[in-house]
Amino acid sequence: MAFAYIFSLADQLLIGASLENAVYGGRMKRWVLAGALAFAAATPALASDLPPPGAPPAPPRAPAAYVPVVVPVYNWGGIYFGLNLGYGFGTSNWTDPNDPGGATGNFKLKGFLVGPTLGFNFQTDGFVIGAEADVDGSWIDGKVSSPFCSIGTQCETKSFWFSTARARLGYAADRVLFYGTAGGALGDVAAGQSGSFQRTTKSGWTAGAGIEAAFTDNLTAKIEYLYLKLGNSLCTSNASCGNDPGGPPNDTVKFSTSMIRLGINYKFR
Repeated sequence: MAFAYIFSLADQLLIGASLENAVYGGRMKRWVLAGALAFAAATPALASDLPPPGAPPAPPRAPAAYVPVVVPVYNWGGIYFGLNLGYGFGTSNWTDPNDPGGATGNFKLKGFLVGPTLGFNFQTDGFVIGAEADVDGSWIDGKVSSPFCSIGTQCETKSFWFSTARARLGYAADRVLFYGTAGGALGDVAAGQSGSFQRTTKSGWTAGAGIEAAFTDNLTAKIEYLYLKLGNSLCTSNASCGNDPGGPPNDTVKFSTSMIRLGINYKFR
């Protein structure tokens, strides 16, 4: 149908040509013109059969930005409880103005200690502020032979227990805490001869420093040094401290000790 239409159009364009030219030349022109029109008509159809043009190439990707991994810093804040174990080494001294012996002089005390710990910390930036309390059973003990003591006996000082309540101030390098500590103390001072003791509860003070490390988010361990000084005790019992010339004893007993303690704590997050 398309070619019949093309030939009909070509015939109309050749109207007015001479008969002679229509016989020969017109026939040739007719074919040439018909071919040109056929090519023009076929061009859109051929173009429609061609594949569509491809999409433009994607722009190059930007290089990936480096995002550093942020490691969370350990937080020392919170309430904790734990257990401490340590060793004490100190001195004691007995004096009595009414005793001809005058004084025993300083003699050594030593022994183990163990007990529970309870505390809390508050952290701001790298600074850690807190408070800690403990109650320790004590085997710190010392004896001395002296003319001050009754004949055939030794003067003995020991502590069966003590407790401290201290402030702590430190600086945290992530999971390691360096701190100083100081506060009040309360303890038992026992004085006696031949195994009989007069026990007195005395107040005092303590101070020291330590290092604590966090091994997990909840478990920490520490090592610390404390110096503890309790108030002077007075022994007035004949059964425990012998007799002064002309009356009962009036012995002043001094107690102080240094301590190295290890501790492990569980901190609530």
